[in-house]
Amino acid sequence: MSKERRLGKTPSDEDLILQFQEGNVYAFEQIVNRYKDQLVNFAFRFLGDVEDAEDIVQETFLRVFRKKKAYKNVAKFSTWIYTITGNLAKTELRRRKRRKLLSISSLGFEDKDFELTDTKKGPEENVDDLLQSRVIQKAIDSLPDKFKEVIIFRDLQELSYEEISKIVKIPLGTVKSRVNRGRLKLQEKLIGYLKEIKE
Repeated sequence: MSKERRLGKTPSDEDLILQFQEGNVYAFEQIVNRYKDQLVNFAFRFLGDVEDAEDIVQETFLRVFRKKKAYKNVAKFSTWIYTITGNLAKTELRRRKRRKLLSISSLGFEDKDFELTDTKKGPEENVDDLLQSRVIQKAIDSLPDKFKEVIIFRDLQELSYEEISKIVKIPLGTVKSRVNRGRLKLQEKLIGYLKEIKE
């Protein structure tokens, strides 16, 4: 039994990957349980499709499993795993663009994990909430990739500017600038979409 478990402490991500590198498969299971939902949500925001997002996350964990020794404790584990997922999601987007299959209308809200309705609300309010969520996803999907990426990291995944800088491999100032510009573009698009709905 590890020192952390004996003391009743929750092991850090870095502790878990170190234990996994030393052959503890249970540590890998804990990493999967800790990250699977947030990574699926992250990939979903990129791709707009739950099944594709789940495939990307499955591939992420497969790479973590195969390349466990590649992680060096010089960066946060979260930065490493988000980088893997982000790169896989961007590769999938490029593949879609080459095949001309990227469609803004493909929003993929059928998965129960991404249910956006509140059972305490009436049916009209639930429809309004779902419509708003679809409008937001449509606006995010229509952003240029460089803005979409940082908006997802900052506003949806709530990562720090420093973490985003390391994952995306751009200077901190550029991250902040892209987040600000991305938010402005998103706001413009949302206003436009909401006007269309009201008309």
